[in-house]
Order: sequence, then structure tokens, then C-alpha cells
Amino acid sequence: WGNREWQNYTPFGSGNAVVNDGTLHITAMLEGSGQQAGDYSSARMNSRQSFLYGRFEIRAKMPDYRGPGLWPALWMLGENISEIGWPESGEIDLMEYVSWRPDSVLVTIHSVANNHINGNQIGTGFIPLPTIEEQFHTYGLLWEEQALRFYIDKPENIVLTIPRPENPTQDNWPFSKPHYFLMNIAVGGTLGGVKGVDDSIFPATMMVDYVKVWQL
Repeated sequence: WGNREWQNYTPFGSGNAVVNDGTLHITAMLEGSGQQAGDYSSARMNSRQSFLYGRFEIRAKMPDYRGPGLWPALWMLGENISEIGWPESGEIDLMEYVSWRPDSVLVTIHSVANNHINGNQIGTGFIPLPTIEEQFHTYGLLWEEQALRFYIDKPENIVLTIPRPENPTQDNWPFSKPHYFLMNIAVGGTLGGVKGVDDSIFPATMMVDYVKVWQL
């Protein structure tokens, strides 16, 4: 996987992604001696269906805080990524968490015009969420033709609004085409590994209660 991450993703049911009592558990594990790519396993779940416009929610709890190195994310990619690549396809990050910055969360979008490779992505930056490791929270998106509006826990709690540009193009607004869900835990990487990876934190589990989609 990209971003200089260290994990290998394994198939569903291999232990890295299981459902217990109706809750999805995505677990990152130490498999080798540690501190290099391939010494860790994890899972990345992709939805089979893509969506365009609506209300989207994922209710999840981040891994218990034990040290740096984890990079869980709940996000979406344009379904045409295999045809045109990234960032042309667009990326919508409903939630990113890095364990070197506990008690906080990131919400971000990426496109050709604005992405983290260029350092000009559009997002909230780190915003406080003191119980992110102890409790389930809802990460939501109200996606309409004219804007993306992100919220935490309830639609009234908007943390980021991104209006469609006056002259939308594929480069600056790829969000007029269907996107699909991804849920994963990365290990290390350009964001998750900023302060290294503490091998004592494994296994580390993100729990997902539900994914819901409504028409607006």
C-alpha cells in the first residue's frame, strides 16, 4: 500500500477483520520482528456499492490509546479510480485518526487541485475529540450537489463545510461522481508514523458499529 505504510492487508476472516456480536473489528497485528514493512498485518474493507449524494454515517470507536504508530481511517474514493487514478478520482475522509495525536480527529478532502502530496489539502486540521478512544462516535457527511458538510455525532454539529467551486472541474471538484467506502487501519506511514511505531501497542482494534446511507 502507499504512503510508506508498513502493514500487509489480509482477506476478511483472517483475524484482522471479523464480526463479533454485530460489531466489525478491524485489528492491526505485529507479525514479524517489527520496525519494517511487512512486519504488520491489518485489514482494509471496501464497499461493493458506490454512492452519489446523500447522508452518510459511520459509527466507530478508535483503538485504545497505548502509543504511536496507528492510522485508522473511514473514507471514500471515486469509483473511477482504476480508470483515472488518484487524486483525479477524489478522496473524502470522513475521519482520520493517528495515535501519536490522541484525543483528536481529522476531516479532509483530496483532489488534483488540493491534496496532501502538494500540502494544500482542504480539511479541519486536528480537532479535539477527547473520548475518541473510549467511546463510539458518529462520523457523518451531508453530500449535496452544491457542497460537502461534515459532522460529528449529529448533523447539527458541522465541523467542516466545503462549497463547490464556481467553475467546477474534474481537477477541483471530483465530487459530482459516485464514491465508495473504505475502512482500515494503517501502520506507520507518512502521517501515522510521524513519531514512529511502538510495537507494544499491538494488537490494536478499531470497532465499527454501523455504516448508514440515506437519500436526502
